[in-house]
Amino acid sequence: MEYSPQAGSRITDKSAPPDDTTIRDWIGPDAFEQWGTLRDWIEGAYPGVFTPDWIYGGKKHGWSLRYKRSKAFCTFLPEYRAFSAVVVLGGAEREKVEARRDSLSPRLMALYDEAATYRDGKWLKIGISSAEELKDVTELLTFKRPRKAGARSGPRSASLASCVL
Repeated sequence: MEYSPQAGSRITDKSAPPDDTTIRDWIGPDAFEQWGTLRDWIEGAYPGVFTPDWIYGGKKHGWSLRYKRSKAFCTFLPEYRAFSAVVVLGGAEREKVEARRDSLSPRLMALYDEAATYRDGKWLKIGISSAEELKDVTELLTFKRPRKAGARSGPRSASLASCVL
């Protein structure tokens, strides 16, 4: 019996990390555009800081692309016909979110308010399918780590240029 993926299913073939073609085919062309835009934004905003690392979370969680230096920055989740990012907000980042609550999107604040707070922080899984959702993620990421001085926006980030803080 052949496996038919459902929306939100993960890439679980552990034989090798997925390449760009596999990711594009799995999440779809629109989500892949958002994936590429966010990757380019991170590379442009934090040049030389992160080396993306594919991690395999087992049959249930599959592959994810992690950005980490000494602590986690964010993780990309390629899901069937969707793309999500996980951002963990520690105490200092939560204070920044609370201070800017009125200027952040209602959707982001709803996700934030609904997320459980654990010992290591609030874990937000944010679906990304539009420029507005991409802006939400980049705002959270700048709370975690200020952009490098003189950093560029990234080569494919024309659609995100107006969204960057």
